[in-house]
Amino acid sequence: MQIGSKIKRLRQQLNLSQAELADRCELTKGYISQLENDLNSPSIATLIDILSALGTDLSEFFKKEDDEKIVFSSDDFVEKREGGMLFRWIIPNAQKNEMEPALVELESGASTGADFPHEGEEFGYVIEGKICISLDGAKHICKKGESFYYGASKSHAIFNTGKSTAKFIWVSTPPNF
Repeated sequence: MQIGSKIKRLRQQLNLSQAELADRCELTKGYISQLENDLNSPSIATLIDILSALGTDLSEFFKKEDDEKIVFSSDDFVEKREGGMLFRWIIPNAQKNEMEPALVELESGASTGADFPHEGEEFGYVIEGKICISLDGAKHICKKGESFYYGASKSHAIFNTGKSTAKFIWVSTPPNF
């Protein structure tokens, strides 16, 4: 692992200049530059100070990056079926993330059930069929090939108003399902 390039990446993510990071750690800008270019190696104490200023710690910094799974298959999905609805969480443990995507199938006449107002937003894309989104009682039709997006601060539900099964991607942020 190249410590310097990782420090630089973290610094840039926080929109800090080398001088700002140096000031926070009581180091010089030149020293930070040398670290980022892998021309110098910090002591453990100095590295702890730098990482603290960057909002992280040693264990997080040295955690293997390839531990994060990027691609998921149907074997990873978790399903729940009830009342004419098949709900598939297509990213396992997504409730720990900032958004929670699901693949939903509603039989004709079925509904997701009422969802009370909450923080966040919801987005969807209809793959098959036609659905009706109800926001505080106002009805909005969304058909195959169309998408929907709304703030979740209103009471809401999704109904299948068509004659065939409706299938749509539904993304909630923050995770709510």
